[in-house]
Amino acid sequence: MSTGSGDLRRLGAAEAARLIAAGDLSSAALVAACLERITEREETVRAWAHLDAGAALAQARARDAEPPRGPLHGVPVGVKDIVDTADLPTERGSAIHAGRRPGADAACVARLRAAGAVILGKTVTTEFAYFSPGPTRNPADPARTPGGSSSGSAAAVADAMVPVAIGSQTAGSVIRPAAFCGTLGLKPTRGLVDLTGVMALSGNLDTLGWFARDTEDLALLGTVLADEWPDAGEASGAPAFALARTPWWDRADADAQGAVTRAAGRLAAAGARVRDLDLPERFAGLPEAQEALMAFDMARSLAHEREHHADELSDVLRAFLERGDTIGRAVAGDAVALGAECRALLAEHLEPGETLLVPAVSGEPPGFDDGVTGDPLFCRAWTLLGVPALSVPGATGSRGAPVGVQFVAPARGDAALVAAGAWAAPHLI
Repeated sequence: MSTGSGDLRRLGAAEAARLIAAGDLSSAALVAACLERITEREETVRAWAHLDAGAALAQARARDAEPPRGPLHGVPVGVKDIVDTADLPTERGSAIHAGRRPGADAACVARLRAAGAVILGKTVTTEFAYFSPGPTRNPADPARTPGGSSSGSAAAVADAMVPVAIGSQTAGSVIRPAAFCGTLGLKPTRGLVDLTGVMALSGNLDTLGWFARDTEDLALLGTVLADEWPDAGEASGAPAFALARTPWWDRADADAQGAVTRAAGRLAAAGARVRDLDLPERFAGLPEAQEALMAFDMARSLAHEREHHADELSDVLRAFLERGDTIGRAVAGDAVALGAECRALLAEHLEPGETLLVPAVSGEPPGFDDGVTGDPLFCRAWTLLGVPALSVPGATGSRGAPVGVQFVAPARGDAALVAAGAWAAPHLI
């Protein structure tokens, strides 16, 4: 293959790791190509919160000087700036934690390093991974938001600054930015990945996720990060999909609705079995329940920041935390119970091996100057259920901005979901 920097930037993590292991590519060359891309584009995209080019290259040279450690040997990875790194600041998107230097890596970062990855830098997060935007722009259209809260991770991967990056989701913070930026984004089953060293917002909702451009990288990161990545089993022909317009369908605009219905048509034309599915009535209240539970938990997880730094919090975050004070423990408990009930119902209503197809977002990404990161409505239910969800790019709205679609599977169906998404992805372009 050509070794020009433009070619290297387009490499996925798995492909890059194979080339490095075979001696056909050096980690230093790949990291240098990523840094060159960042130099070219960072002024526009602003995806990175902390970047030490010298340290990244030193890591790469160290990987080149040793036998392969694991499946990500020599591959650069971006890490969301709510995830602790011992060698880089972790400031959580807030001046309150400016200069914060963790004493140890988060568990997920330790796993990445053990697999041979190079930690390229820390990607921008919204304030405390909530809704107040950071500086990151949408690489597909810098006049639009990249989504949040994993804005920098999604933008960096979509803009070929890094092959893969780590994010997190408490409402819609992986799926939405992936859909808006036009890249893959996976939110695995809650609890599959150790969250030690990741800033906590809600113990009932927080989930680590990741972004990639190549579908094979989704499972690769799963095998590295998860305690036990599920076995997808043997593929036997085209997968089956269930199109659910969801109880919130009317709150999606024509762009988002069209993306899902066109996806269903393309999948069927490609040989997949696609059927319509009406979700049970109990699903209707899931978004409101998720939001209430999130507010309840965040009012407690950010109690220190509220007590000691209230004037440094954004108005939107302060208002949400105040709302959390008004939510009783019984309401939060009811939300958890509803999530568990609907998690079981989802497994009952999907046929074995079937994947749910639903909207990822309610429409095209809003303008950056609107000061919002988009509505997580179509992610909230699946986050509350704790089931795996995957954003797959390809769809665009009426004004040409990425929209994407979302696939969902029952709990622990992560590997099968990724396999179905990998089959579907080329048919959605």
